[in-house]
Amino acid sequence: MQNNHHSGFATRAIHHGHNPADHEGALTPPVHLTSTFSFENVDEGAAIFAGERPGYFYSRISNPTLDLLEQRCAVLEGAEAGLALASGMGAITSVMWTFLAPGDEIITDKTLYGCTFAYMRHGLAKFGIQITHVDMTDLAAVEASISEKTRIVYFETPANPNMRLVDIEAVSALAHAKGAKVVVDNTYATPVLTRPIEFGADIVVHSATKYMGGHGDLIGGIAVGSAEDIAQVRLVGMKDMTGAVMAPFNAMLVLRGLKTLKLRVERHCANAMTVAHFLEGHPSVSRVFYPGLLSFAQNELAARQMPGFGGMIAFELKGGFDAGRSMMDRLELIRRAVSLGDAESLVQHPASMTHSTYTPEERAEHGILEGLIRLSVGLEEIEDIIADIDQALSDIPASMAA
Repeated sequence: MQNNHHSGFATRAIHHGHNPADHEGALTPPVHLTSTFSFENVDEGAAIFAGERPGYFYSRISNPTLDLLEQRCAVLEGAEAGLALASGMGAITSVMWTFLAPGDEIITDKTLYGCTFAYMRHGLAKFGIQITHVDMTDLAAVEASISEKTRIVYFETPANPNMRLVDIEAVSALAHAKGAKVVVDNTYATPVLTRPIEFGADIVVHSATKYMGGHGDLIGGIAVGSAEDIAQVRLVGMKDMTGAVMAPFNAMLVLRGLKTLKLRVERHCANAMTVAHFLEGHPSVSRVFYPGLLSFAQNELAARQMPGFGGMIAFELKGGFDAGRSMMDRLELIRRAVSLGDAESLVQHPASMTHSTYTPEERAEHGILEGLIRLSVGLEEIEDIIADIDQALSDIPASMAA
């Protein structure tokens, strides 16, 4: 069972890569809290440094606890190899610094997480890398945008915060036809719902802070892909460019989170679907963006690409941002906070919080509405979540609700 790639998802998440017999019978994998590793002799050290034999020499490069996490994340995503990093942004930046150089181009979807947008638009661009934003729901536009300079096609699906989907298989085929790599941020969907590599993507990144950790008590990132690509990210992007290595204790916390990932995501999905239907039927709500709703413009793609629709919802109230702020301030159970994927339900306003790195003009151009509310539906009893939203909406002043 230790390395059985054909076991079910939850079985792999709990067992893959760890044999208690190799660790004094410890059912829970040990945490290797060490910065460096000793060698039996100089020849052994030289061989490990040269990559001529397996082994560990410094925890900025690799560590047994991180190694187990990397193996599990890779097998859950259907990838050859994985890399654990200090944060989701550490994963993204380490991948980009590995494969991009001045004069290269990256094609991205119109909608990106605010810090990813800032890194690309205000970071990579300073170093002579062209950033081109394309509406990736338009495959003809994607094909036309990829040039001989394009090295990476990058997108999120569903996108943060407006839930836009990208057809991973179709976009990957277009990118590969012109020699570009495809990098997908799979944080929202998790490998429970979408495994982009199975649809043709080359590298998948995650903020492990979110659903993979699942308890709001860590910061972490994951990248998975081919053994060759991930080795390059490890030795170039992480080791030399960012130094964004995950701490062993955080790796232990993510390993713990993976054990319940499938159960939690299934509950997130069930709760979110109920909340989405409730919001869609509420007279104060103008629009709901959730892939599982038949009213969602890309519902057919969602059904083809995702066996479940996730725990994230975006919506707008008829009274705009003023009504949304009033509603958010009245919530009692649901917390106003900017993360997602926690056991707790969390709500936030992207335009003034996670996506404030965009100018108002950029938000309008990239489909991030000023009045949009982002809701991460948690694991509380669904009746309690609905009751809290209902009372918060009911207390909106009549002048705002129209």
